Amino acid sequence: MTVPQGRRSSTFTRLLRHGFITPSTAERLLDTPELAAVRSDPVLLDALGATADPDLALLGLVRLIEAQPDDERQTLINTLVTAKPLRDRLLGVLGASEALADHLARHPTDWQALVTYEAVDLHPGVADFERGLADADDAVALRVSYRRCLLSIAARDVCGTTDLIETAAELADLATATLRAALALASAAAPEDAAACRLAVIAMGKCGGHELNYVSDVDVIFVGEPVDGVDEGKAVQAATRLASHMMRICSETTVEGTIWPVDANLRPEGRNGPLVRTLSSHLAYYQRWAKTWEFQALLKARPVAGDQELGRAYVDTLSPLVWQVSERDNFVSDAQKMRRRVVAGIPVGEVDRELKLGPGGLRDVEFAVQLLQLVHGRTDTALRSPTTLTALADLADGGYVGRADAFQLDEAYRFLRSMEHRIQLYKLRRTHLVPDDEAGLRRLGRSLGMRSEPIADLGREWKRHASAVRRLHEKLFYRPLLDAVAQLAPGEAGLSADAARERLVALGYADPAGALRHLEALTAGVSRKAAIQRTLLPVLLGWFADSADPDAGLLNFRKVSDALGKTPWYLRLLRDEGAAAENLARVLSAGRLAPDLLMRAPEAVALLGDPRGLEPRPGRQLEQEILAAVSRASGAEQAVTAARGVRRRELFRTTAADIIGSYGTEESPAEQDHGALIDRVGSAVSDLTAATLGGTLRAVVREGWGDTLPTRFAVIGMGRFGGHELSYGSDADVLFVHEPREGVSEEEAARAANSVVSEMRRLLQLPSADPPLLVDADLRPEGRSGPLVRSLPSYAAYYRRWSLTWEAQALLRAEPVAGDADLAARFIELIDPLRYPPEGVGEEAVRDIRRLKARMESERMPRGQDPTLHTKLGRGGLSDIEWTVQLLQLRHGWAEPGLRTTRTRQALAAACAARLIGGEEAAILDEAWILAARVRNAVMLVRGRAGDTFPADGRELAAVGRYLGYDPGHLGDMLDDYRRTTRRARAVVEEMFYGAAL
Repeated sequence: MTVPQGRRSSTFTRLLRHGFITPSTAERLLDTPELAAVRSDPVLLDALGATADPDLALLGLVRLIEAQPDDERQTLINTLVTAKPLRDRLLGVLGASEALADHLARHPTDWQALVTYEAVDLHPGVADFERGLADADDAVALRVSYRRCLLSIAARDVCGTTDLIETAAELADLATATLRAALALASAAAPEDAAACRLAVIAMGKCGGHELNYVSDVDVIFVGEPVDGVDEGKAVQAATRLASHMMRICSETTVEGTIWPVDANLRPEGRNGPLVRTLSSHLAYYQRWAKTWEFQALLKARPVAGDQELGRAYVDTLSPLVWQVSERDNFVSDAQKMRRRVVAGIPVGEVDRELKLGPGGLRDVEFAVQLLQLVHGRTDTALRSPTTLTALADLADGGYVGRADAFQLDEAYRFLRSMEHRIQLYKLRRTHLVPDDEAGLRRLGRSLGMRSEPIADLGREWKRHASAVRRLHEKLFYRPLLDAVAQLAPGEAGLSADAARERLVALGYADPAGALRHLEALTAGVSRKAAIQRTLLPVLLGWFADSADPDAGLLNFRKVSDALGKTPWYLRLLRDEGAAAENLARVLSAGRLAPDLLMRAPEAVALLGDPRGLEPRPGRQLEQEILAAVSRASGAEQAVTAARGVRRRELFRTTAADIIGSYGTEESPAEQDHGALIDRVGSAVSDLTAATLGGTLRAVVREGWGDTLPTRFAVIGMGRFGGHELSYGSDADVLFVHEPREGVSEEEAARAANSVVSEMRRLLQLPSADPPLLVDADLRPEGRSGPLVRSLPSYAAYYRRWSLTWEAQALLRAEPVAGDADLAARFIELIDPLRYPPEGVGEEAVRDIRRLKARMESERMPRGQDPTLHTKLGRGGLSDIEWTVQLLQLRHGWAEPGLRTTRTRQALAAACAARLIGGEEAAILDEAWILAARVRNAVMLVRGRAGDTFPADGRELAAVGRYLGYDPGHLGDMLDDYRRTTRRARAVVEEMFYGAAL
């Protein structure tokens, strides 16, 4: 039929005004014979325009009318015209869900499920849904009946007859009824199994919490027991077959699609554990092996199908364990780390669209509420609801959460869950991603009542609620601790002192009373300083709790704040530069070394707020700054004090960058190249040591001889110093060399050189709270028996006549670090033939090196030390790897230029490139060297003093583990990983160093 142009234009305009995106298509659909009786009815057009997607609703309506049996079509059309409730329900569903429109097209009489609009129909329960599923005698029929019930839930939801909480509860009740129906089908298929056991189905997750989504995995746990006269093993096998069949009935795809996956992975041992356990087996697992998150999951456990008595016994038996979990060490930090891992696992391109798992998403609300429940529900039984919003309201009623915060979080959670429901309802697919297409965003916004500018309004509201969730997620747990130490207004709810201490213990604070005193001191009063501290501390407390020593973090923060609190820039920096506050929290709670350095130079906090402030400074810049400070000093001791000040600040810069790089942040998890990180630390500490020695040398010369020393003088770095591999606690191995100036006698020059060395060592050993800088010259000719300093000709004579193999090996790490550059270069020229001998060292020399190494292994290992955990001398440790690399250098350095380096990792890479060692073997040695070096640095960072093995103290060991990336509950894994890595390295050493491979 041809539509007159005037009518077409009028209809076209009306359709646009009612929200149709493709009015030309809508016109054609309205002109189909199926809609002839209603197309001129303005009420229908208004009803279509009120839906989330009028185009989708109209298309679904046409398909539904077309699919009607001839004798039912007129009934549907008449009902559409006369029954507004039905019209609104049906069109509302068709405009919101393409999947349910498909269902109605396949089952055209199911629209009649929407006819009834009585009070009893508004809030059906499990029994009502069971009646709706009663006729389903196989898996296909169950799917059809399930969708019919779902149709009614969706209709009440999109029309606003039920709110979010009621809809989620109805979905959980429908899931319960469906599980029961599926279990009945499985039992009917295997009556002998059903007769041999008692099987209870425990709902977990959102189903257990009575807050299910439209499309979600239904998490369950199965409990089985034998009936009288049946062997337990056979009963469990029968129960397992029933449970497996029940899961397949729900999860498998048929001609009618699927219902939802039944997921049993929350059971003990996850997918690796048995599907069904007895109650006693469950109890034994949770008492001995369960992790924190598994108890957190049990918060929502609810018996839903099967043997109800057994199900109730399961919940009653395990519930006491749930409310004891907050007493575990690292309870909160375990939960927080799990949350960070969830965020880190989201694909980068999806983070900004993730409603559930992303920052500011639904999981943030659920985690915060569950943590508060587990901490305070131990003593307050009113807090044990498995439903998120009910629990949140209970927390507010009990004073554990401020009422304004609870209201805002409730509002945000409802909005985000409503978004999630509408997204899933469209195609009935399990997703938590916000659409990224205009049509999808428009439909979603309109489904939530946003009609004028649905896309813009949706984005604005989503951003507002997500921001509120992110802020409150931190605030809910930590801010009430400040309220506990503040003077609250009469009648205002707040944590009691006991509740505050309880929460601090759960956070990992060993001295909660001390922590409360620190909080009171930091936040007391009405000053601007106290106000800013009250803003900062809720977040800082969370970062401290994420460390191995929260008490130390809070105490150190108080000390720094006492030192800098009146400095205008300090608190402003922490308040305005988000990274600065987190960086400071990480540094202050990571051990003793960095905080001790900061306490002596608190102004170095400013480095934490500068994006480039933690980058190591080039050695030349350090040397120039120290030399300038020395030149301004009035004497040698004052000059060295000034040089130490620079060293202190730069050590803090290096330690802070190391800690922050190893810890990472919630937004940017640590994914560091550990080799690059350890190289950066080694270079930075070595450059700083060289600059400090250079400044000390300048100070000594200036005070004793003015501008010119009677002899040229140079300092040669040896060992790790020469290799640019100093750790925080390493001594500086050096050689001193001099050369008399023209006209100066050998005796006078020697006296001057010895005086310089003695005075340098004296000044560097003056008492100081800074980490010591010990200069060790024991690698000089004749060792401790030889003179501290020699002239260049003396070195030449000694090396020509007396040099031993170990001295040539030691010279592999020789590199100029301070003093006369020309003299140092000639020293290097002198020793090159010794350390890179033509044709390489001979077999006798190789045997000498191997014998010396073997003797060192047997004699130098400290008594009582575990050789598998000693980073320097232990199996596969630094010494093993370095000696192997050095033997390669001694044998092949003359022919391979890449081997002529003082740096271990560079030499190893060059040996691999020259095919002197296999790629896999080189990688094994490199990994072990990096790990051992990181452990040494970690020990110094944590304890404030050097050590070559893992600490025995539990808290210190946990801090080392945190630096290395291990959660507190996995310190055994850390030691096992270290042993495994170094064991593999030792096997390579056995072959390459002691075997014939070289």
